[in-house]
Amino acid sequence: MWHENLRFWQDGRVGHETEDVLDLVGPRLRALRRDRGITLADLAATTGVSESTLSRLESGQRRATLELLLPLARTYDVPLDDLVGAPRTGDPRIHLKPIKRFGMIFIPLSRRPGGTQSFKMIIPATPTPLDPTPQTHEGFEWLYVLNGRLRLVLGERDMTLSPGEAAEFDTSLPHWLGSADGGVVELLILFGLQGVRSHVRANPAAKS
Repeated sequence: MWHENLRFWQDGRVGHETEDVLDLVGPRLRALRRDRGITLADLAATTGVSESTLSRLESGQRRATLELLLPLARTYDVPLDDLVGAPRTGDPRIHLKPIKRFGMIFIPLSRRPGGTQSFKMIIPATPTPLDPTPQTHEGFEWLYVLNGRLRLVLGERDMTLSPGEAAEFDTSLPHWLGSADGGVVELLILFGLQGVRSHVRANPAAKS
């Protein structure tokens, strides 16, 4: 749907309804960028689109085109439909598009820009367990193991989590996720930026 809308806009056959949609693209992009805590300079460096073009796009002085929206959708990791505000088709089925990164598969389970994002993560099987390569980034992460044995390296700690076990940690600490035995691992992940974290309470103390 989005590619048909964009082609329609670019061909110049723009009606009043489409004009209204286009007018909302800029404010939507500005709100999304601010929710993510990204500056125009950072966004320009990531997308390859000039800072002045991004500014004019957000202010409505530059019309949205497919060439401009594609790198923005990739950077924000959201569907193009969300950037242009395309109406839902009414199809009740959930269409999940897997994302492959770092040799692992991430299936988005949430669509709301900013805030906490949820994913199903699949770590494929390997002939031998991989060597840890810890990374750091801003945010908090909560994970729950569905299947397989997960190796979690967190700072100086090296632990193995089995199905049904969960962990939460500050991702500014060096961390790495992998298979403990080379087998497939499936887990659920909640990830929040800028201090947004999930709070899990279990076995609350009984009142005396």
